[in-house]
Amino acid sequence: MTDQTIPSSETEAAKRLLTAAAVRERSHQLLEAGLAGLLDHFTVDLGKLDSCADEVVKTIREAYPSLDIPFHARWRHFTAGGHPRWEALMEGGPWESHAALARAAFDLAIVSVLLDAGAGPQWRYEEGRTGETFARSEGLAVASFDMFIGGAFSSRPEDPFRVDADVLMGLTVEDLATGFQVGPDNPLVGLEGRVSLLNRLGRVVATNPDIFGQHDDPRPGGLFDVIAATAQNETIKATAILEALLTYLGPIWPGRIKLGGIDLGDTWRHPLVEAPDETRGLIPFHKLSQWLSYSLIEPLEWAGYTVEEVDGLTGLPEYRNGGLFLDSEVIALKNPSDAKFPHTVDSRLVVEWRALTVALLDRIADPIRSKLGFRSEDFPLAKALEGGTWATGRRLAKEKRGDGSPPLTVVSDGTVF
Repeated sequence: MTDQTIPSSETEAAKRLLTAAAVRERSHQLLEAGLAGLLDHFTVDLGKLDSCADEVVKTIREAYPSLDIPFHARWRHFTAGGHPRWEALMEGGPWESHAALARAAFDLAIVSVLLDAGAGPQWRYEEGRTGETFARSEGLAVASFDMFIGGAFSSRPEDPFRVDADVLMGLTVEDLATGFQVGPDNPLVGLEGRVSLLNRLGRVVATNPDIFGQHDDPRPGGLFDVIAATAQNETIKATAILEALLTYLGPIWPGRIKLGGIDLGDTWRHPLVEAPDETRGLIPFHKLSQWLSYSLIEPLEWAGYTVEEVDGLTGLPEYRNGGLFLDSEVIALKNPSDAKFPHTVDSRLVVEWRALTVALLDRIADPIRSKLGFRSEDFPLAKALEGGTWATGRRLAKEKRGDGSPPLTVVSDGTVF
């Protein structure tokens, strides 16, 4: 069947999966199934949610005693070790306009987030400027920041702080291994998958200059102009950020499920997901795209826009948030031996874990707000994530398992978690 003969209803149904609303609605379907005892791998005990919220509040009060919490975003990781790396660059940078600054910030955020899948327990990055060593998300952030400011992604020697499509297309495994200090004694999980993702990003950007090159040579940061064009009275909806990312960056993801000629990206199968159309049995998560959406809010604000309806995005279904609910016993494995071996991303166990994570993040937001004395409009989910659930998941993992590993092991190709 050619694209021309695909029924439009199928295409329209597929497009509805490219939204945060679909992530939320279908994840809550599987939570309801869990509460009814119908999931294959997990039980759910909402009676444990309050004590889980207590753990999150404890983390928030220690990390942010003033309760002035920023949004969950990649920019937090660029301050690893207490060093305001981006802020220093932004103050002294060469940008002639707020829009030029925002394009550079988009460039950095997009590449850094796409490199932010789980690094594995062994990998470390030693920062030359500070002599400090970082691991996991912070290490990946600092390593990608160093490559960015070193001009590793720029095709213009006179303008290092940019990411160009032709450089991304030509990036090799050796290039990234060098930039990330990877070697036999310092392995990085999914190295080849990360490079392939950046190569595909380069191809998509290069072949769509009308989208990514409206004011410059094609670059990921050109997406700033597309999203800015959706503004009404200088205000942009957070969901418009996600929809732009899913629409224009959709082809970068590895070939998975396609429907109506559309790549569905981070979308998986589960038989309990109901829908009145061809998307029955499909559940989207769009984890990296939503993580990137949160991370593009601040660059838009630096350019003078107001971003609203941030709670239109969902919590992130990754192993720290998911580990929070397992380690606090809000959810439990029906078969404890499942924790002893790794699971693939498309396995029903991982799909259930991720769906429960999204839905339970929605459920835990209100008790966290209540305990801190906030109204929902003053404390969006993005602050609960940052304060928050992600850090508490990491803390509980460290308390329960000395190496800080998550309670379940997921086989990742470097493009999901």
